[in-house]
Amino acid sequence: MRRVRLIKPVPKETHKLRVCAYARVSSAKDAMLHSLSAQVSYYSSYIQQNPDWEYKGVYADEAFTGTKDNRPEFQRLLCDCRAGKLDLIITKSISRLARNTVTMLETVRELKALNIDIYFEEQNIHSLSGDGELMLTILASYAQEESLSVSENCKWRIRTQFAKGRPVSISMLGYKLIHGKLVIIPKEAETVRMIFCDYLSGMSKVGIAQKLNELGIKTKRGGTWHESMVKYLLENEKYTGDMLLQKTFVLDHITKRKRYNLDTLPKYLVEGSHEPIIEKELFNKVQEEIKRRAMVYHPNNQKRRIYPFTSKLVCDICKKHYRHKIANAGSKYASPVWICSTFNKLGKSYCASKQIPEGILMRVSSEVLGLDSFSETIFKAKIKEVIINANRLSFIFFDGRIVERTYEDNPRRKEV
Repeated sequence: MRRVRLIKPVPKETHKLRVCAYARVSSAKDAMLHSLSAQVSYYSSYIQQNPDWEYKGVYADEAFTGTKDNRPEFQRLLCDCRAGKLDLIITKSISRLARNTVTMLETVRELKALNIDIYFEEQNIHSLSGDGELMLTILASYAQEESLSVSENCKWRIRTQFAKGRPVSISMLGYKLIHGKLVIIPKEAETVRMIFCDYLSGMSKVGIAQKLNELGIKTKRGGTWHESMVKYLLENEKYTGDMLLQKTFVLDHITKRKRYNLDTLPKYLVEGSHEPIIEKELFNKVQEEIKRRAMVYHPNNQKRRIYPFTSKLVCDICKKHYRHKIANAGSKYASPVWICSTFNKLGKSYCASKQIPEGILMRVSSEVLGLDSFSETIFKAKIKEVIINANRLSFIFFDGRIVERTYEDNPRRKEV
C-alpha cells in the first residue's frame, strides 16, 4: 500500500545580530566627557533592549578629532570588524565616525565588503542600503566643510588674540597662565634657573636631563626629561619676560599637524609681558653657547640623513622611535645598527630595549614582504611601522595587516 509521510521543515537556526556602537568627543573638557559618558550609557541600554540583538559593547574615543583615522578605539573597532566579530555598528552621526570624506568612504566601503552595516541615527541612513553610499558621500562632504569652517574660525580667534599680545594657552615649567598673564611658580622657577646655570657651567643637554630625572624632578606634564625638552626650555624667550607669539601654526584641518612658522605667517613679540625668571644677559649667554657647541659638533650644518628605517621603528617599551647608529665606530667591527632613542640618550635604567643590526632588519623585512632582497621603496610603501620588543618584530601594514617575526642574535654577540 502506498503511504505518504509528512516531513516537516527543520526550522532554520536564527542568529542574533551582533551589534555595537561607536561614540567620540573631540575635547577633554568636562562637558564633553559627560556627553561621551551619556552616549555610552544610552547605546548600552538601547542595544540590550532589542531581543534580536547581541550586545557587543561601545567603542568610545575621548578627545580625538574625527579628522584623524588613528583613534585607538576606532582602530580597535575596525580590527574586530575584520575579525568577523560584528554585524551592525550604530553611531550618532556621520561627523562622529569621521569628518574626513576620504576616511569615511574608505571605512564604509571596507565594512560593506565585509557585509557589516553602519547605522547613522541623525541622518537615518544604513550604509548597506541601496542609496546609502550616495547619501553618505554628500553628507560626509558637508561634515568635512563644517570641520574646515570650525577650524578657520578657531584660527581667526587665536590670531586675533595674538595681535593683541594675548597668549591663548601656555604650558611651561616655571609659570602658570592666570587670566591671560604668566605668573611665576617659585619652586619650578628654581629648577629653570638650575638648568640654565648647569648648561653654562659645561653640562650637556643629555646630562641635564639625566640629572633632573635622578633628582626626581618631573616635567610640566609629569613625565621624564629628555634632551629635546631641555633644548626647548633653554631656547624659550618667555623666561626673559618677553613673549613671541605664533611660533608654530596648524598646517591644515585634516592632519592637525603643527609646523614651525618660518616666515609663513606674522609673529608678535610682546616685550615685558610678565615677570622674568632668567635675566636677558644670562639668556643671551646661553644662546651664544648653544651656537658655539653647534659649530663644534656640526661645523658644516649638515642636514639630517634619512635612512631606510627612519621613523618606522617603534620601541614597544617606551614608545619612542629607534635611530640609526654606527656600532664600534672607528674599528674593524664597525657596523650600522638601530637603537631606541631613549636607551641611547638615558641608558638601560630608562628603557631596557635592545639594539638591532641593520642587516637583520633588512633580512626579516624582505621575508615579510616576500622579496629576495630588501627594497627601501617597497618597504616604505607597504609598512606603516614596526613595533620592536626584544627579538620580536611586529610589522604593521598600511592596509591594517599585522605580521610578527622573531630573529636570533648574531652568534658573535651571543659569545660576548
